[in-house]
Amino acid sequence: MGVPMSLIDLIIGQAQQEPQRIILPESEEERTLRAAVEIEQQGIARVTLVGKRERIRARLRELGIRYHFSIVDPGKAEWTPSFVRAYHEMRKHKGMTREKAEEVMRDPIAHGVMMLHRGMGDGLVAGACNATGATLKPALQILKTAPGASLVSSFFFMDWFERTYIFSDCALVEDPNAEQLAEIALSSAQSALAFGIEPRVAMLSYSTKGSAHSALTEKVVRATELAQEQIADRFDGASDVLIDGELQVDAALVERIGQRKAPDSSVAGQANILVFPDLNSGNIGYKLAERLGGAKAYGPILQGLRMPVNDLSRGCSVEDIIGVAAITAVQSQMRKSGARPDVIAAH
Repeated sequence: MGVPMSLIDLIIGQAQQEPQRIILPESEEERTLRAAVEIEQQGIARVTLVGKRERIRARLRELGIRYHFSIVDPGKAEWTPSFVRAYHEMRKHKGMTREKAEEVMRDPIAHGVMMLHRGMGDGLVAGACNATGATLKPALQILKTAPGASLVSSFFFMDWFERTYIFSDCALVEDPNAEQLAEIALSSAQSALAFGIEPRVAMLSYSTKGSAHSALTEKVVRATELAQEQIADRFDGASDVLIDGELQVDAALVERIGQRKAPDSSVAGQANILVFPDLNSGNIGYKLAERLGGAKAYGPILQGLRMPVNDLSRGCSVEDIIGVAAITAVQSQMRKSGARPDVIAAH
């Protein structure tokens, strides 16, 4: 019997079935360039590097990388003036000047996002050397939210041995209120379904089912109620979406503890999606799982945008970039087809 494939292996396999055009705007970063070679050579995606052409070529020579990439130089591209006009038109009601629009459109990330908007790419991955805001700001300004989405949030795929978990939100929404926390839970369940994972969502807290009472725990209780109320409408009555809380993390993950602390819960002891109450706990939680628990973290994956734009941790590895590029490619496949790939749904 062969070694079971992880979810990320299946996602890479699916990406290879219909390679998409992935834009990598951090084109002088060593990890990005080494990942780009692997992405192309493995047939995961067709890569476009965005940045100053001569500096990219010099960096490739410095690293000993002999590979011909498609390169877009925002300062020289024939379409840059039209990008400037379009961005100025989008943002002039916010005080955007023509001069500032030109400056923004020469930034590789913003230029790459506008390429997506114009149909010149299928997804974008950045964040290896830029903060999340540098990727998210142009994505929200240019692409905006997907139809029906009220909030852009993020999640990580956490591969731990033969299990895959989703951690959310660990990178974006700093201090969500109850309504936003409910939306994060519902969006995370939707993302899980898209990748063939049956959602069992735990709304995390330092309290389990009323073992403590405070404004912090009450926020999670209220968010759980709101999310549960919306399951039928959001998922067309699908009964396989389970959301419960408030749950301590051990009650969410360990069956014997879940049975003892929350015996009537449909999620306790078997959660595969962990929704953290704020960004502090989420960011700390995923990094502990990765650095001490040995889990592989892929993300943050953004949910709620019109087209796939995904972020990276600045501590990411080449393997992480390859994985997030594959996820981005599959998100693009699903956006175009409106269906989840069978190969992943079977996982």
